[in-house]
Amino acid sequence: MTRTALTPIEEQVYHFLLDFLAERTFQPSVREIAERFKIASTKSVADLLASLERKGYIEREAGRSRGVTLLGFAGGAGTVPVPVMRADGEQRAMIDDGFLTIDRTLVSASDAFITRAFPEGCAEAGVLEGDLLIVNPSERSRDGDALVVRVGGAILVRGMQRLGSNIRLMPSGDREAIELGPHDDYAVLGVLGGVIRSNTRSEFSSEFSSEFSSE
Repeated sequence: MTRTALTPIEEQVYHFLLDFLAERTFQPSVREIAERFKIASTKSVADLLASLERKGYIEREAGRSRGVTLLGFAGGAGTVPVPVMRADGEQRAMIDDGFLTIDRTLVSASDAFITRAFPEGCAEAGVLEGDLLIVNPSERSRDGDALVVRVGGAILVRGMQRLGSNIRLMPSGDREAIELGPHDDYAVLGVLGGVIRSNTRSEFSSEFSSEFSSE
């Protein structure tokens, strides 16, 4: 459920759709959107909605003025549905695991998604094993940023150093550095944008722990 970052006007329209539906239980018409944002042409509104659909935020039903479905919408003004992704080591990818609706102020990037730190936390970034991580995939990383990285079926939070075609995940707590190259199964998912503390960490097994423990 990869989303593409929104432009400022697309994000404003998307938030308007979320809040309108939360407050009225039905979607605004194309003309109501045009009036709200002082857009002269309904075609321009239709183009904005088409872009939101292409980027993975809504679905539309052809021929209906109010035929917009907000993907993952769970109600509540001022909230936003954020895709939840989990690592799949067999598919060597992140796969869709639904949505979580959270306060909009907690999300700084329109294309953010949520995943779970497992099998380790990162004390330096305030992350405990099993915490939910808000990941900003399109944010440019800076020195000192905590990055979220998928390594096989594990989700790690580490600082990172580039070494030519390889990367080095910096040590964390009693965990040693990990060097990864082009033939390794990993992906840098994005910058850590926030942490949601979970009360269900104990439900996660430690099947990956030995793979990433200090040698």
